[in-house]
Amino acid sequence: MQIFLRFWIKKDNKNFLGKGKVELLEHIGATGSILKAAKNMKMSYKAAWDSIDGMNHLAKEPMVQSKSGGKGGGGTVLTAEAQKALAVFKHLECVMDKLQAHLGESQDFDELENKILSLEAKLAPSSIVI
Repeated sequence: MQIFLRFWIKKDNKNFLGKGKVELLEHIGATGSILKAAKNMKMSYKAAWDSIDGMNHLAKEPMVQSKSGGKGGGGTVLTAEAQKALAVFKHLECVMDKLQAHLGESQDFDELENKILSLEAKLAPSSIVI
């Protein structure tokens, strides 16, 4: 059997971070430009800006900041908050890939159900007796 899993992160009931926004942040980090990142992703500058603005408003600190011009020109940089968000997202992505592979090794629904029950038992909070 094959199992496919997708995830994204919501905050205040709004989409905060998912595969597309992660890719956008990575392109901004690589190019130093929202415009170049948008072009690389074949999206409009406005769509890219709206995504960034949404993330910046939901995050406890801005994810992307503009830097002033000068001899080398201005640009856009990822903040420490964005770097942390990318690292955590990538870590979660690795865990999800392992889960997907583990569940996908099931031969039938009985085996899949047993794996799910086993995982569920490991994830359940332990009961505390006072």
